[in-house]
Amino acid sequence: MRMAQGLPDEMLLNSALIKKLAEEAKDSAVTQGVLMRLQETPNSSEVVSFAPFTLFPTPVPKAVFSQALAVQTHYNTLVDKISQDADFLQEALASTIAVDDFTARLFKIHQQILKEGRSQSIVLGLNRSDYMLDQRENDTPSLKQIEINTIAASFGGLSSRTPDVHRHILKMAGRLEESERILDNNPAAGLARAIAKAWELYGSEKAVVVFFVEDVQRNIFDQRFIEYELWKRNIHVIRLRFEDVFKAGSLDQDKRLFVDGKEVAVVYFRNGYMPDNYTSEQSWDARLLMERSRAVKCPDISTHLAGTKKVQQVLARPGVLERFFPDQPQAVQQIRATFAGLYTLDMGPEGDKTVSMALAAPERFVLKPQREGGGNNIYGSEICQVLEQVKESTERTAYILMDKIHPTPVRNYLMRQGSPLKISNCLSELGVFGAYVRQGKDMVTNECVGHLLRTKSSEHSDGGVAAGVAVLDNPLLF
Repeated sequence: MRMAQGLPDEMLLNSALIKKLAEEAKDSAVTQGVLMRLQETPNSSEVVSFAPFTLFPTPVPKAVFSQALAVQTHYNTLVDKISQDADFLQEALASTIAVDDFTARLFKIHQQILKEGRSQSIVLGLNRSDYMLDQRENDTPSLKQIEINTIAASFGGLSSRTPDVHRHILKMAGRLEESERILDNNPAAGLARAIAKAWELYGSEKAVVVFFVEDVQRNIFDQRFIEYELWKRNIHVIRLRFEDVFKAGSLDQDKRLFVDGKEVAVVYFRNGYMPDNYTSEQSWDARLLMERSRAVKCPDISTHLAGTKKVQQVLARPGVLERFFPDQPQAVQQIRATFAGLYTLDMGPEGDKTVSMALAAPERFVLKPQREGGGNNIYGSEICQVLEQVKESTERTAYILMDKIHPTPVRNYLMRQGSPLKISNCLSELGVFGAYVRQGKDMVTNECVGHLLRTKSSEHSDGGVAAGVAVLDNPLLF
């Protein structure tokens, strides 16, 4: 199988050329700032390396790539409408919050905010919709959504730098025509543009933007590209953790958020999406304090919940999309075309049918818990192990079942620090970044701001770049 149109097997297998290009690729990645910080703790030295990436770009059909970009503004609108529909969130998540403590804690904050009344009418959404190309034998590849990330959607920064790396490598390899087909891509600028608009609408030039981060940052450079775009606009950025907000955060009588005396206009969450992020009750108290404040949250708690797997599954039911797009059949059609098969595990006949279906043919499905961050999904015989344990219990409602997508493998080299250089059969996942700002009932901006291609060896079923499985890539459209 050819890596791409115009990149023949004899080139991929030319060991001397590959070794030379690999060394050049590493230098290019460092020069372009495609870097990750692998360690950042008070008692250790910092270790910086190039972020993992493919040696060559991966072929992607132009038609499905265009489809993914075109539907993104509809997904932005959908997420925003879901976040405003308290009845829908209550309905959709009722079974999940009864058994999943993490989702239940988030939902409790959501309920408290509804009870008190929202303090801020400005809503900022930065999300990423992820897809794979489903290609059965002799079929045209079709775009199928894996998930939509409404919190801490990463790699908008580093994916803004990788195009120049692949352009350079292809030129070095004598593939000038292919190098010119690498797309410009700058999600960092688009994400920062939306943050800046929310900051502007907040209306205080002295107020800061908070990047809310983890104690240990393995992907700090990705965040820095967005941060520096804001500094270019003279918007002051600070980085805070749960501990900082708990110790030094407060609300004034108008619910303005202050931390160490600085007024906060926007809180951009790059942390808070996994149970392990909340190390104590103080973490939950800090999250509630931020949600109660007048600061613009990205995402606010309702938008965070809109990105759960259970909501994704409910949206695939007949007639549900029409609830959010009552007079837009074309938008409904475009969104629904990207859905893979999604099935409930709620208690009752429908959920029982899903359990039987999964146990009979586990290789056809993916079992998904309500978790973000990669590496959480369950495949193959492990699906049977989990479902056999919970099939008669309400615990099964903490999961959804999804059809397994079958992309076509492509051969490539995965460039990782300290890993041997070898050719691998690879699978890719396309992410599309969306950014929107709403003030009251008015959508101020709604954009598709870029893309991300991640590639992993086909021997791995699950896991992203931060999880150490996938690497950064670029689409080569054909």
